[in-house]
Amino acid sequence: MFFRWLCLGLLAFTGAYENVALYRQAKQRKPYNNAATFDASNAVDGLKSDLHGLNGQCVLSAENQNVAYWWVNLSTVMSIHHITIYYRTDNVPWDSKNGYTARFLGFSVYVSNTTDRLQGTLCYKDDNFTRFTIPAVFTTTCPIHGQYVIYYNDRLKDVNPDGYSDDAQNELCEVEVYGCNTTGYYGANCSIPCPDENCQYCHIETGTCQGCKTGYQGHRCELVCTNRTYGDGCKYGCGFCSNSTQCHHITGKCFDGCGRGYKSDLCNQTCESKTYGVDCNDTCGQCLDGNQCFHINGTCLTGCDAGYQGDLCKTSCPNGFYGQDCAYKCNDKCSGCNNVDGRCDRGCNPGWKGENCQQPCDGKLYGENCTMSCGQCNYEAQCHHINGTCFNGCNQGYQGDKCIEECADGTFDYNCEETCGANCNSCNKKSGVCDLGCKPGWRGLHCEMDCRAGYFGENCSSTCGNCLNIENNSTCHPVTGSCSEGCEHGYQEPTCKEKDKAAQTSLTVVFSILFSVIGLVLMMAGIFVFFKIKLKRSNHNRKRDVTEKNIELSSHGVVQHYDELHVRDPEETYTALKKAEEETPYEEIQNI
Repeated sequence: MFFRWLCLGLLAFTGAYENVALYRQAKQRKPYNNAATFDASNAVDGLKSDLHGLNGQCVLSAENQNVAYWWVNLSTVMSIHHITIYYRTDNVPWDSKNGYTARFLGFSVYVSNTTDRLQGTLCYKDDNFTRFTIPAVFTTTCPIHGQYVIYYNDRLKDVNPDGYSDDAQNELCEVEVYGCNTTGYYGANCSIPCPDENCQYCHIETGTCQGCKTGYQGHRCELVCTNRTYGDGCKYGCGFCSNSTQCHHITGKCFDGCGRGYKSDLCNQTCESKTYGVDCNDTCGQCLDGNQCFHINGTCLTGCDAGYQGDLCKTSCPNGFYGQDCAYKCNDKCSGCNNVDGRCDRGCNPGWKGENCQQPCDGKLYGENCTMSCGQCNYEAQCHHINGTCFNGCNQGYQGDKCIEECADGTFDYNCEETCGANCNSCNKKSGVCDLGCKPGWRGLHCEMDCRAGYFGENCSSTCGNCLNIENNSTCHPVTGSCSEGCEHGYQEPTCKEKDKAAQTSLTVVFSILFSVIGLVLMMAGIFVFFKIKLKRSNHNRKRDVTEKNIELSSHGVVQHYDELHVRDPEETYTALKKAEEETPYEEIQNI
């Protein structure tokens, strides 16, 4: 009779609510013998006809445990009305003599959004039942929302209440969770929408809002999340949005990007991979051991690697220093060393060479990178490796500290200490030989001898002129060539090489007059001969014309007397003769 009333009561209590736990995922802590026969899913398989623990419809946990823990995942947050538990009876009368009553006592039921019961809501905690009063089928109303329904029992106290078993165990044959499988609705049929627009979960019976949609708050969920919060219940803090602005109340996304040192849409991830700053666009410096710098301003919190300095460890050691904290000085022969290990990788100071710049220049070289050649040092010695100074003076022909200057004109020998001969034009810088010749009047390698007799001038290369008594060793001046005793006749002083100009001028006048007279005589003779020949030709031509005329008249039988001819016009006669002369060749006239 009792069980019939219980079944009718449960049927009326459940109404139109749906068992939302049926066939859902279930788990328990420490299953009995790790056997699948007693798996946690047995409590949500819908089978409850056989409450015997060993017949495969119940969940059994391991023995000798002080905590029993079982939960079912409803897959999403749902509106719950009530929860019913069917405990193991082994199908024998459920009374104080049934040993399983002691194991059921002290249990708790939680509803949570995680598998952690302490993050959820306690629906029921048994503090009143005894072995005589605890029911085998227990129902509790729990009109709240959640994704996980958790059964919990423990035996943690040193002394447990009377009637409690020594160990905590799960012996659940069925757990039913009744409610609406869709959020945002309430009522017996889960058909009435929650009255508030932004209400996510309302009371399954009254419709009172019990939880707002993501991003909203307030008694009626009329307010968006504020104070840099967002999400479900406004319980999540916004990330590090730029200028600490409010993020999107639902998604948490920062509208204007992230503040310095943060990234992602929610700006809740710090810069990494050795980056920092706005949008993590800056690169960390040389932080010690490659550590990440401070994500906001790039400061190396653990210090810098060797060779770097400054808060950001981006500045190399100053010239001349290297190592950790730039505390070590470079070799003084280096032209600035490697900032990390001190190697002279930037070259050596003038005068030094080698990997560590410990070797002075040699091979007659000096200066920067040992690239400059020494001068003409005495004995071909090495000059000073830094400045090129010749320690032992200069070779012949050179002077100065570095022996790169040739001797000035007029000097020669080592360090140009000797003076060229006074009669040299200029001497050899090394030997002093007058290789550019001697001054006029001198000869010899060093121009130390005057000219031989009969010679004078530069290098004594000119011969004396027509001096008097030259055969008696009279000589000319060795420099100017002037004859000391005068010139032979016809030559003029001082060198007696030029003819006497006065005598030469008189002779020239005599010859000029003589040639003029001869020329005049020859010209008169020529004129005379010319006229003589011309006159002879004229008389000869006249005789020939008269003869021809007589011959012509005779051939015509005309005899004219002299008087007749005489009476002719003289001009006519001259014309006739002229014509005859032109028509008669010269050769014919000669033959007459």
